[in-house]
Amino acid sequence: MPPALLVDPAKLDFSTVVADKAAIRERNRQRFEMEQITAIILVDHENHLVVGYKDVTDDEFWVRGHMPDYPIMPGVLLCEVAAQMASYYSHHLAGPGRFIGFGGMEEIRFRGPVRPGDRLVMVAKASRLHPRQTIFDTQGFVGDQMVFHGKIIGLTMPLNSAFETA
Repeated sequence: MPPALLVDPAKLDFSTVVADKAAIRERNRQRFEMEQITAIILVDHENHLVVGYKDVTDDEFWVRGHMPDYPIMPGVLLCEVAAQMASYYSHHLAGPGRFIGFGGMEEIRFRGPVRPGDRLVMVAKASRLHPRQTIFDTQGFVGDQMVFHGKIIGLTMPLNSAFETA
């Protein structure tokens, strides 16, 4: 049985973008094939909630090989989308010379496929925000169908000099 909804995807407003790719890059360091968020549409600091989406395209790096003739977004990338949403929200906790990195995951479940042409809506709600560790409950949707849920754990990590200048 899926968990209770963190937000009702039918009630989300996609006409207002809080952060586009350029703004997301100011907080998240992933680039090229590993950029997994198209836009952020809601940041609710009172409820420690962030909502964004990834528009899945035909030219994703995994499409050719992850189930030829029936491409399905790999589960590990669904986890990565969730982790990037959590990192976007909690970036300020890391402090100078540090960032929030992917520290783990728990209770991950996949409930449906994500395919090219889909908009994957990802919701992340913090249950723990601490400079050393963050924990987010996350849910992913295609339309009104929950296709993913689980807990994403973030850890504060040092930036190295090569990463800082990238």
